Amino acid sequence: MRTTDLERIRTLPLFAGADADTFNEVTGGAFLQRFPAGTTLLLEGDPVDFLYVLLDGQVELQGTWKEKETTLAVLRPVSTFILAAVVLDTTSLMGAVTLERSEILMISGNALRRGMKRDAAFCFEVSQELAGCYRGLVRSVKNLKLRSAVERLANYLVTLQVRQGGGVDVTIPHEKRVLASLLGMTPENLSRAFAKLDAYGVVVDGNRVRLGNPDKLSRLARPSAWIDNHTPPLEEPLGKAERERWPLGNGHRSWA
Repeated sequence: MRTTDLERIRTLPLFAGADADTFNEVTGGAFLQRFPAGTTLLLEGDPVDFLYVLLDGQVELQGTWKEKETTLAVLRPVSTFILAAVVLDTTSLMGAVTLERSEILMISGNALRRGMKRDAAFCFEVSQELAGCYRGLVRSVKNLKLRSAVERLANYLVTLQVRQGGGVDVTIPHEKRVLASLLGMTPENLSRAFAKLDAYGVVVDGNRVRLGNPDKLSRLARPSAWIDNHTPPLEEPLGKAERERWPLGNGHRSWA
C-alpha cells in the first residue's frame, strides 16, 4: 500500500491503541482494494483468510437456507465484517456482496491474530470492535422481534433522516428488495407498509422519500435508545464501538 493509504488506515479506530510494530506487522500483508458493485466477496462456509474493513461504499451481508436468502445487514463505512470468524480462525457464517463501488481494506487473519497476542492495547481495540458488532446484532434482533413491519419501516426512515442530516427528504441508499429483506419483509409487504405510512405524511417516489410529518412519524415509530442507534453524520471515521458509545453519552432520547 502507498504511504498515504497507510497514514489514513492508521487513523482507524481499530488501530487507535496499536503500537508502531503491531501496526506495521498487521498491515504488512494487507491489501486496499476497490471492488465494483455486485462483487461477491465471500460465501457462507468459506474459510476466512482476511478481515474486511469497509472504507467506502456499501456491503450487504447475506444468509441462506434451502431456497431462501435474507439480508442480515447493510454496512456503511467504517465497518469491519467477519471479525469474529477471523478471531476464531473459522469459516464464515454469512456471505458478503458489494452494493456499490466499494473500497475495502483486507487484513491477513494470521497477522491480526499475531498482533492481538503480542499487543494488549491492540487486542483491547479488537475486543471493543467485537463488542460493538455484538450490540448491533442485539439491536437488530430486538427490532425484528418486538416491532411490527410498519413500525420497523417507520424507525428505518427516522434513522435514515438522522443519518442524512435531518431534512424531510431522504434517499433509500439501496434497492427496495434489499430494504425489504433487511426489515424482514417480502417486497409486497414493504409496499403495503409504505402505503400505511401515507397517513403519517410519507410520500414515496422511487428511492426518494418525503417525510411530510416527521413528528407524527416519530410518534408511530417510538424510537428507543435500547434498539435504535441514531449516530449523526460526522467528519471522523467511526467504528462500531464508537457508534455504540455515542447515543447514551450525547443526549440520545427515547420516545417511550
